[in-house]
Amino acid sequence: MAKTINPTATYDDVNLVLRLYDMRREERMRRARAWFTSNFRATTLEDVQKLCPVGSDENASFRMVTSYWDMAASFITAGVLKPEIFFESNRELLLVYVRLEKLIPLFREQYRDPFYWHNIEAVAREFAAWMNRRAPGSYEAFAERVRAIR
Repeated sequence: MAKTINPTATYDDVNLVLRLYDMRREERMRRARAWFTSNFRATTLEDVQKLCPVGSDENASFRMVTSYWDMAASFITAGVLKPEIFFESNRELLLVYVRLEKLIPLFREQYRDPFYWHNIEAVAREFAAWMNRRAPGSYEAFAERVRAIR
């Protein structure tokens, strides 16, 4: 299907996306992302504690990945970055969301913070809706693939 060209992105939007990409390329961040993608399958707080205990390299990787994507998503929730330009090249946020989805309410309860990972959640939900508007069922298919990765 041909895509309609919609030139609404600004230079600042593109520059910010490129800066986010550069941050993802940093060596320690690459290792953290690789660890998260390959190893993070927690569904309970106990799983998180076992998989990435406080003070461990795994815990640092977990915090790097989740804080990076929450920060990136905050640019959209704050209205600094147009969602569509972000969605075109940052599907990894959805992988992170699929892995965190069941944990979000647990962390919020534990930390007594109803807004913990709010940016990731809000942007991921809008991202999923955007995908499904363009190709019905595409988000669900993506989420199934992520859940099937072992």
